[in-house]
Amino acid sequence: MRTKLKKDKVNIITLGCSKNLVDSEVLSGQLAAADVNVEHESKKLDHNIVVVNTCGFIDKAKEESINTILEQVELKKRGKLDKVYVTGCLSERYKQNLEDEIPEVDAFFGTMELPFLLRKFDVDYKAELVGERLLSTPNHYAYLKISEGCNRTCSFCAIPLMRGKHVSRSIESLVNEAKNLVQRGVKEIMLIAQELTYYGLDIYKKRELPKLLHALADIPGLEWIRLHYAYPSKFPMEIIDAMKERENICNYLDMPLQHASNKMLHAMKRQITREEMEDIIGEIKYKIPGICLRTTLIAGFPKETKDDVEELKTFLKKIEFDRVGIFTYSHEENTTAYDLADDVPSEIKEQRAQEIMEVQQEISFMKNEEKIGKTFKVIIDKKEAGRYLGRTEFDSVEVDNEVIVHSKTKLLPGDFVNVKITSAFDYDLEGELVN
Repeated sequence: MRTKLKKDKVNIITLGCSKNLVDSEVLSGQLAAADVNVEHESKKLDHNIVVVNTCGFIDKAKEESINTILEQVELKKRGKLDKVYVTGCLSERYKQNLEDEIPEVDAFFGTMELPFLLRKFDVDYKAELVGERLLSTPNHYAYLKISEGCNRTCSFCAIPLMRGKHVSRSIESLVNEAKNLVQRGVKEIMLIAQELTYYGLDIYKKRELPKLLHALADIPGLEWIRLHYAYPSKFPMEIIDAMKERENICNYLDMPLQHASNKMLHAMKRQITREEMEDIIGEIKYKIPGICLRTTLIAGFPKETKDDVEELKTFLKKIEFDRVGIFTYSHEENTTAYDLADDVPSEIKEQRAQEIMEVQQEISFMKNEEKIGKTFKVIIDKKEAGRYLGRTEFDSVEVDNEVIVHSKTKLLPGDFVNVKITSAFDYDLEGELVN
């Protein structure tokens, strides 16, 4: 161990989803409030302590998390680091295995063990600091986690094993945090949860996402509110009513469907049929004709056949989602699907995922072409290679389209501008500033 000549500096590395990112921001806020020097994803390599916030969602994510831990352990062995701590979903799920396999890590913590992690820095968890996050995103947008955990029993999903049962935060605490974020320059908030539509059932005894949306929409200066991860079964249409009534709730909904074959939906324990999904989507589009619908799918679930894949492709062509993401099935222990044989070879899973995305690519290009000549409100995210990159209300950060904006006027991140679309690509748009 090298002799420490200066004060500790902590670097937090975050893997996985936006919910993990928020957890890292909360950790940063607690440390900073206690006068601990902390950064997120620092490239300067001037820190002596690392916290790796891991993901345990699917095989690829687990592999990335383990590789990252091993990289940090190697730095510790070479005397470049004093301490390596590990937290997050992988640590929650496989703590004992990880302690046995990677003993060089100083301590492992689960998803609910923030107070114990803080004690390693002689810091007490302060409940009054909830909302005092150190943002790792650009200042103009932020994620707002409205609940933790999930009560759904999807057969493929290990999230309840890592995050526990659904626990909603109060409307008051969320409004206060959102106001705090807006005061710091945030103009767009993305609501995230394992399952948005369940919000409020535990603490208010009824679904209260619409009430929360109206309360957030009342905050002056909050220009865009975006909804991620809504479960389709028994979807509360009041959410769409709130979206329609409030101008600053984006006409955007992320609704992971996972499949469209009834056989697969039943095996996945999704509590919904293809026909019911079509009815829900039809009603949503009827209420808000221009809404952007994003979904996520799984390719290669056990016993999936070519016919199931063809049915899914037919469904995509019929519904014409604006955005689609796809995962290949990951065989997760302690899920109910783990009892099934993982009988679709990995190369077939990849091939099917590619086939499905080729269908979506055509739909995406067609929808983008329809936007040529039209003018959209765009938020500027950054300047890159001499041009500005932004998004419309129909595009979320990192997962959706970008708009390449040509402007002789200087623009800043967080600026809202009107852009006339001049060119369309498979997944991006290009346009010119309109005064």
